[in-house]
Amino acid sequence: MQRHWRIHIVMGLCAVLAASSVWAGGSPFVGRWHLNKAQSTLPPGEAAPNDFVHEISRADDSRVQWAITVVAADGRSYVETFDATASGAAHPLGNGTTVSFSLSGDTLRATFRGPAGQSDVQTCTLSPDQKQMTCRGILTGAKGPTVNYVDVYDRM
Repeated sequence: MQRHWRIHIVMGLCAVLAASSVWAGGSPFVGRWHLNKAQSTLPPGEAAPNDFVHEISRADDSRVQWAITVVAADGRSYVETFDATASGAAHPLGNGTTVSFSLSGDTLRATFRGPAGQSDVQTCTLSPDQKQMTCRGILTGAKGPTVNYVDVYDRM
């Protein structure tokens, strides 16, 4: 069950990345990003997706739009599209999961909340050449166990 929720968290990361782009039309977060499995550190016991790509297509002061494609370890594909305001308020992601986000300088912070009280707090930054994005996360289960992880994405 926790792995299924984590797929929703990964999908939610797209929302966070898109929201971080609201500061400028030429934001470095806009574009296509691909999960770098070799450089990422997943929570213990979690299978890496076979593939994960997201594309942020619009990010301005009023609206963000993005699409993701996840191919799970079991081979099933998930495609999700999102369109949300950039107000910083919690946005529903489905199945009772929400995300809220903020941007301070070149650092993006996101907080996900799951239907059973789970949470995932992520802090994302870009490399100096803006070709790689690193998101450090803290995943807390509904009953309190905490796990750190790192998701690294390469610009496509």
